Amino acid sequence: MKATNMRTLTVSLTPQQAAMLQSAVDGGDYASNSEIVRDALRLWEQREEIRRMEIGRLKKAYDEGMASGEGREVSADALLSELKAEARKRG
Repeated sequence: MKATNMRTLTVSLTPQQAAMLQSAVDGGDYASNSEIVRDALRLWEQREEIRRMEIGRLKKAYDEGMASGEGREVSADALLSELKAEARKRG
């Protein structure tokens, strides 16, 4: 990664976290602590994007559910019977 447009930040780590970083560098998995932090940030960005997508899907499902009309009360036995009947129809 190019060093241009890089910003230096100070980050506080527990002794265990610092040891893990050093172990990864010493073991050759990463070239530097900065490389590990950048990798961790990329993973965090991916997780956040997935979270945003999941929230969007949940909102869409909620909106579709609300638009589908009034709900109805059904007992567990009746629901199970309906599900079994649908499964039989599908084969």
